[in-house]
Amino acid sequence: MKSVNFLLAFVLLALASSLASAYDPSPLQDFCVAVNDTKTAIFVNGKVCKDPTLATPDDFTFSGLNIPTDTNNFLGQNSILVTVDQFPGLNTLGVAIARVDYAPGGVNPPHTHPRGTELLLVVEGTIFAGFVDSNNTLFGKILYPGDLMVFPLSMVHFQINVGKTVGVAIAAFNSQNPGVITIANSVFGTNPPIDPYALARAFQMDVNVVKELQAKFRSSN
Repeated sequence: MKSVNFLLAFVLLALASSLASAYDPSPLQDFCVAVNDTKTAIFVNGKVCKDPTLATPDDFTFSGLNIPTDTNNFLGQNSILVTVDQFPGLNTLGVAIARVDYAPGGVNPPHTHPRGTELLLVVEGTIFAGFVDSNNTLFGKILYPGDLMVFPLSMVHFQINVGKTVGVAIAAFNSQNPGVITIANSVFGTNPPIDPYALARAFQMDVNVVKELQAKFRSSN
């Protein structure tokens, strides 16, 4: 009886661990092309799915990652994130991809992806990239074309183009919709705003500086 109870406890623990480590739900069919027209939808797994007999090769292709994004902004950086919303064929498959462009000195500011781990491939330029773990340890390194860096799920991470030429990177995610939370925007750009006195105390800043930052980030959002 003790061995049976131990085996049952082990199975339940293993099942709980597998559920806790899961991200996007596993597919229940070969594919599930997202569709907004419910008249031609028959399955539900993630987004509503197109009838698979109506799927075409176009549902499984996407064009445009060869086109540079506009980096003429205060960050000197821009990106195009291709999720299930732009690429319906990704629905239920648990993947997404992005192109990131950096002007010289451009910064992809500290941010997180709450639903996905990111794998970054540098294509052009010299990029300093890093993430911070739950012990506030920085893991950072200069990356060159062909180099990869992984940013674990929900860890705060960033990139800086430290070279004198433009930079390009491709980011892959293990989620069809990884989400993005930019730290500065989520702290100073909320609507309604966080109490500036609370932020001033948290960041050990003058409250007027906090109010200026809130005004700046609210306008940029």
